[in-house]
Amino acid sequence: MHQSTPTILIVDDHEIVRAGIRTLIARSRPRWQICAEAETGEQAIEKARSLRPDIIVLDITMPAMSGLEVASRISALNLGSRILIFTMHESDRLVAEVRAAGAHGLVLKSQANRDLIRAIDKLLSGDQLCWLST
Repeated sequence: MHQSTPTILIVDDHEIVRAGIRTLIARSRPRWQICAEAETGEQAIEKARSLRPDIIVLDITMPAMSGLEVASRISALNLGSRILIFTMHESDRLVAEVRAAGAHGLVLKSQANRDLIRAIDKLLSGDQLCWLST
């Protein structure tokens, strides 16, 4: 499904969160390549279009454009990227909204140490959806 070195785009408006994801990936899966980072929805769409990453780790709460809007716009491009929503918000409605936006999974920031790598592994192995929210 993906090349031998999976590529990942990290999208979050907070540098500390992006740094944390980078560290987690480097420690757990050093062969994975973080191909780019984005701070805004517009940057995320542009980088997704140009780089076609295997995985996009996407925050929901960002200025100007929500992660759900970004997910639906990237999904509409049919790039083949798997979108993993990464959020601190938890609600039953959110899973439905994430699915409707065309994303492939959801991981809570509070569970990132436990779940983020596992969720990316699942999506890279071909699982269609990954809901690690509990």
